[in-house]
Amino acid sequence: MPKQLIKTPCIGLCSTVYGDLVCRGCKRFHHEVVNWNLYGEDEKRAVWQRLETLLVQVVAAKLEVFDPHLLRHQLQQRQIRFVERQSPYCWAYQLIARGARLIQQLDAYGIVLLPEFRDSSLPQLRDAIDREYFLLSEAHYQRYIAPLFLVEGAESRG
Repeated sequence: MPKQLIKTPCIGLCSTVYGDLVCRGCKRFHHEVVNWNLYGEDEKRAVWQRLETLLVQVVAAKLEVFDPHLLRHQLQQRQIRFVERQSPYCWAYQLIARGARLIQQLDAYGIVLLPEFRDSSLPQLRDAIDREYFLLSEAHYQRYIAPLFLVEGAESRG
């Protein structure tokens, strides 16, 4: 498994270059993508924490990680990159995002789908998680970030 640290949430599917305020790939806000390399460790940690919190909220509503050690082992065996310090629910998402079409038995990875999602295929589940994660990120942006830009803009004009 590649041992390099994952230094950015970027997954190479940036939509902020097309004008999105929230990236459809990594779910960071436009200004976070633009300023990432200028951020200090505290700012980066805050972004990582928000992304983790939102993703865990979505994933935990659809599946249960019943054996995090098995999941970690499977990720390492399959050379799927994941952020070790994050929740096993983030690891589960990485597994599903990378292997949705290949996985036959999810329980062999220490994961079980919640009853209401057992009829969903893993590609459908992956897409549903990604869509809901994006919508939560957008809602967070609209609720907490956009008003700040309005206030800052008014202050600079006034």
